[in-house]
Amino acid sequence: MAVQLEMGAASHVGAVRALNEDACLAAAHLAVVADGMGGHARGDVASRLTVDAFRPLAGRRDLSADDVRRAVVAANAALLADAREHPDHDGMGTTLTGIALIDHFGSPHWLVFNVGDSRVYRLSDGGIRLLTHDHSEVQELVDAGRLTDEQARVHPLRNIVTRSLGSDPAPEVDVWIFPPAAGDTFLLCSDGLTNELDDATILRIGRDSASPESGAARLVAAAVEAGGRDNVTAVLVRLPGADLADDTALATTGPRARFLEDER
Repeated sequence: MAVQLEMGAASHVGAVRALNEDACLAAAHLAVVADGMGGHARGDVASRLTVDAFRPLAGRRDLSADDVRRAVVAANAALLADAREHPDHDGMGTTLTGIALIDHFGSPHWLVFNVGDSRVYRLSDGGIRLLTHDHSEVQELVDAGRLTDEQARVHPLRNIVTRSLGSDPAPEVDVWIFPPAAGDTFLLCSDGLTNELDDATILRIGRDSASPESGAARLVAAAVEAGGRDNVTAVLVRLPGADLADDTALATTGPRARFLEDER
């Protein structure tokens, strides 16, 4: 594909933590964010190994859904192998969220994927829209109608995830495939950002920044200034309008296909 994406990434240890357990990658047609868990069980190793599993795809311009699926499987296997080799790493894990521009039945499509509570948002003049679904204790309570979104933001269980890489068997990955639209802008982030900034602030900074690089940096700086109680990572991905022909500039109305159903 000749489509060119604009990307910017930023990460910060925050104002409280001593170690940054987040990792990210933004290159060519692929961006990922991983938020490691485990403390002295080395969540930083888990997130780094996960991102490393995607590096072979970083320069590719012919990505497929299968390429992403294999990278997720490889990442989970790498964490399990490392924990076997280093017993002190036993119990480490990581979230994973990402977006890729893939070739889907001969035309460019977005593929969004997620495990855990790191997120992908779509930013537009119409507002901010969460594309992923958190795998967390509080999200289950929200889904069951026992908590509101506002209550979930401050609930003591908000940091407990119910699905992560580093598990055996490997976790199910939620994936959505949908067509691109000229000017699409996406934010990938760890929960260190969304726990500090509300949607209106995220939208204003992410949409109005001059470039993805400055936008990612401003978002992270704002989250640290707001408290920075966790590591903070943001990746902005933008598809310039001129990069799509009229026949492919289709409006995205929402997740259209589940990866595991389509790609078996």
